[in-house]
Amino acid sequence: MIEAAKIWNEPNNKSHWDLQLDPDWARFAETAIAAGKAIRSAHATLPRVLGGISPIDPAFINNMKARGVLDHVDAVAVHGFPLDWNLWKIDEWPAKLAEIQALVSVPVWVTEVGVSSFGADEVQAWGLRRTAELLNGRAPRIHWYSLYDLPAAWEATTRHKEAEGSSYYRHFHMGLLREDGSPKAAADVFPHYAPAMGLCQWFHFEDHRLDDAVVWLRRLGVRHLRTGLSWADSFRPDALSWFDRQMEALAEFDVTVTFCFTPEHRGIAPHHTSPPLNVNDVSLSVALIRSAPSTPVTFTGP
Repeated sequence: MIEAAKIWNEPNNKSHWDLQLDPDWARFAETAIAAGKAIRSAHATLPRVLGGISPIDPAFINNMKARGVLDHVDAVAVHGFPLDWNLWKIDEWPAKLAEIQALVSVPVWVTEVGVSSFGADEVQAWGLRRTAELLNGRAPRIHWYSLYDLPAAWEATTRHKEAEGSSYYRHFHMGLLREDGSPKAAADVFPHYAPAMGLCQWFHFEDHRLDDAVVWLRRLGVRHLRTGLSWADSFRPDALSWFDRQMEALAEFDVTVTFCFTPEHRGIAPHHTSPPLNVNDVSLSVALIRSAPSTPVTFTGP
């Protein structure tokens, strides 16, 4: 069941939104408002979540408030990876969350939080335990990133590989499972915190891991899952068949779908991070939820 629709992914991160083309996020705000209206038109009650911000930046949220975006969402989301990329300690999670909660009147979700096993599997397992201790009960939704390691043959979705240096390779070690599907130590830890803690797993177009992922989600006790429906992928041949298969496979979970990635021919620049030429075009991908089943959300906690 679709539990919520999320508008973009990390819009204040240059890996997902081109800040040179939209340095003050005015175009993003217009796009987010158009998406929020389209979601509400497609479904009368489905919660709309403002794409998880990374870094966690109160100034960005104030910008969105000033531009009217928060009038068209029902929750906002944050992402954090303090053991891998962020310049703050893992124990600062409650304070980082409270910074955003103090600015908004809607719930604040954590739709990506994770720890890589780049240095050691034991570091990831410890990080999962500590994250659960710090966040459970403080946010209505927490999605651990991720189920699978990123395959070594793929590229991480980032526009600053060179600037990241060796940190770039941490992107490939975020899963509870290795690329071959074998479990890491953290996979034994995760069920102790499910279903309060959900998972985030991006499925690529016609992803070969989908069916095995469902088996693992059941085994791990997952109830809440976050994934994506790529606007860019919607123009591929047989895209709707793939989207249908993906959502049918995930029907037993409460799914937050993320709408993002601009098609090259619909962007100001030919790249998935580009603002769209026409902000109302985003409604084309949002229309995918019009007839999708949904489940009501009862927010608990802060």
